[in-house]
Amino acid sequence: MNSPALTTRNGGVKPYIGKVVLAYSGGLDTSVIIPWLKDNYDCEVIAYAADVGQPDDLSGVEAKALASGATRAHVYDLKDEFIRDYVFPTLRAGAIYERKYLLGTSIARPLIAKYQVEVARIEQAGAVAHGCTGKGNDQVRFELTFMSLAPDLKIIAPWRTWDIRSREDALDYAAAHNIPVTATARKIYSLDGNLWHLSHEGGVIEDPWEEPPGDAYGLTVSPEEAPDEAEYVTIGFEQGWPVMVDGLRLDPVPIVKQLNELAGKHGVGRITLLENRLVGMKSRGVYETPGGTILMTAHRELEHLTLDKMTMRAKDTLALQYADLVYNGQWFTPLKGALDAFVDKTQGPVTGDVRLKLYKGACEAVGMKSPHSLYDEALATFGEDDVYQQSDAEGFIRLFGLGQKVANIRDRNAQQSEVER
Repeated sequence: MNSPALTTRNGGVKPYIGKVVLAYSGGLDTSVIIPWLKDNYDCEVIAYAADVGQPDDLSGVEAKALASGATRAHVYDLKDEFIRDYVFPTLRAGAIYERKYLLGTSIARPLIAKYQVEVARIEQAGAVAHGCTGKGNDQVRFELTFMSLAPDLKIIAPWRTWDIRSREDALDYAAAHNIPVTATARKIYSLDGNLWHLSHEGGVIEDPWEEPPGDAYGLTVSPEEAPDEAEYVTIGFEQGWPVMVDGLRLDPVPIVKQLNELAGKHGVGRITLLENRLVGMKSRGVYETPGGTILMTAHRELEHLTLDKMTMRAKDTLALQYADLVYNGQWFTPLKGALDAFVDKTQGPVTGDVRLKLYKGACEAVGMKSPHSLYDEALATFGEDDVYQQSDAEGFIRLFGLGQKVANIRDRNAQQSEVER
């Protein structure tokens, strides 16, 4: 039976919830949300943090959550599942958002939200909460996952309802509630990171005319400062899954870590993107995906070697839709499952090795081989061969061009008739 509603300081009545599971990072915003939830609801706050390889130090996150007023804290290490079940399937799909973005932030959100639901079930909570702003895409990604996996849970999004409007407001609120924070009022960039990528937004980056400054990068050196000698790396795939680096079989997380270090050293994986957000506005950000750039380049080139033309064209078309689904937070949808089945079918022959050259920010595939190669040197050679009968091309061209020949004859006859009239 629910307990009676409690009265707030201003005389209002706090809605009873019982328990709220908050997606907690340990940063200023989510630390402030803990007391805010308790000020505005009759509830316990359960903090939940997910380790997907972000640059934040999570070693003290549990103690920090408890010091901020949480009843309990759960910390999940999701790095293996993140790369294996979320990043690599997106890589196999060839999903790139708006020509550049390898979807680093987008891919992580459904996984984080999935385990937030699991914590809510363990704790028998009635609600989940997040610290996403009302201007961003992440609020959609979290909430679509909640709606898919736990439609019965109440969703609380403080940024859409509270009076805190600035970093200074949040710091004042933290001080008033004795919340331990290390943040200051000065914050140049908004950062998001995980094993797959690092992004920077805000500050001078918001001006489309300005070149992003050097401090807008954290995983890669500038191409100008990269080594003056090229370096080569070979990536091995089995059915579209990355499995080897330079002939050494590795698990997914070590693959990404090793390639992040290698590509970062050579300034590979930087983009600046003026993107169309799901919520309707354009935003500009700096994204670094060093190891991902190597893997995406290698996978694409291996598909050129092993996929037939029609399959590759169909896959390229659906990759755009796949990227939109991931970007929009529609991971747990029937269409996404159907596209995964299509991708899985296409990846059967995508086995082999790709050798890449890294130099001054560039990543170029320079060699590839596969036991399922569709490249036949006997057919492609300009030298003498006994396979391709060049005389056959005459009949093919005649039939291939018949339609346009007939149409052009018709148009010339019509023009001639017009002149004669």
